[in-house]
Amino acid sequence: MATLIRTTGDWDVAEEATSGAFERAAATWPRDGVPSNPGAWLTTAARNLALDRLRRRAVESGKVREWMSEEALAGRIGGPPDPAEIAAAHQELEWDDRLRLIFTCAHPALTIESRVALTLRTVGGLETSEIARAFFVAESTMAQRIVRAKRKIQHAGIPYRVPLPEALPARIDGVLAVLYLIANEGYVASSGDRLQRVDLALEAISLVRLVVDLLPDTAEPRSLLALMLMQHARAGSRVDADGELVPLEEQDRDRWDRALITEGLALLDPIPAVDRGPYRVQAEIQAVHVRAEAAEATDWAAIVHRYDELMAITEGASPFVELARAIAIGMATDADAGLAALAALESSARLSGYHLLPASQADFLRRSGRAEPAAARYREAIALAPTAPERRFLERRLAEVERSAAPRPDPGTPG
Repeated sequence: MATLIRTTGDWDVAEEATSGAFERAAATWPRDGVPSNPGAWLTTAARNLALDRLRRRAVESGKVREWMSEEALAGRIGGPPDPAEIAAAHQELEWDDRLRLIFTCAHPALTIESRVALTLRTVGGLETSEIARAFFVAESTMAQRIVRAKRKIQHAGIPYRVPLPEALPARIDGVLAVLYLIANEGYVASSGDRLQRVDLALEAISLVRLVVDLLPDTAEPRSLLALMLMQHARAGSRVDADGELVPLEEQDRDRWDRALITEGLALLDPIPAVDRGPYRVQAEIQAVHVRAEAAEATDWAAIVHRYDELMAITEGASPFVELARAIAIGMATDADAGLAALAALESSARLSGYHLLPASQADFLRRSGRAEPAAARYREAIALAPTAPERRFLERRLAEVERSAAPRPDPGTPG
């Protein structure tokens, strides 16, 4: 699709032709076998479908003479298809075109909401309904937002290219912010029946690798890649065989992907200590977790310190960072300290309706043996939990504290 956007200049044609190519593959590959170069096959099929769409548009618009000549059509999308040439150049073209697509979707002329939505739709492949749930807006609203973003790119003449080297520093932060949000959606889904979207997390990692290849000596892309790798290293242990949530302290650390952890830690080593951006600090928080051989060996005091640093770097307390810091305080000291830190966040408008605030309070109350108030907080969190695995986990915790709060029979009573 990225290649067709570049060659046709039309996002709708590219999207429809790409979708059609995959439909043809689904119909023909089971019968004829998977081709030796599936990417080149899809690119050729999509190109031919784009040609058909342009021909139909020419007829509908009445500009038959202008559009219907093969020379004009070939000029629109780069000449006649050559499967051998496409196969040879496919990998390099894909790298270039995906980078072009990322930088175009994350262009600063678009609002940050539009950048993330367009990247999730076009690069990440999410359905509009999924993106709408992530933004807590109606699907129709999100569809309009994506359409407006595409139109603005076309009508404003936003160039479909990787910025020139002198412009990269000003553009890279916006790109990383978009990819970070995609990775977050993969790490913890905003809604649905799955806790995590591994496919989306892997796509985010792949896209950040492209940016690191483009800017190998820039600290923050490397730090973001390190952060993503160490988070994804735990993906296999965060849910059990039935897809149920497993909390960090109960995860089987032997199932963590040590190759990803090693790669992530190695990415942090060459970065100078003075070059500490927000992704570097977040990656160091993950490093504390993955270096701990057991949950009880986690250096929570170091994590609190990193969150203090993160709040200072970002020049303003994000309530979500403050929430994570409050949890870390409770784990580093005791439940009462954690509850006090969490209580200070209850007035935050951005945390209103966020399930992890009452869930965290419930957990500290449970740890300190206060079953009845813990149960009340668990019920509040269950009502707000966005995914089925999180709701079921909280329901299991609620059942535990309700059992502990239930009156026990008098041992002296007969029967």
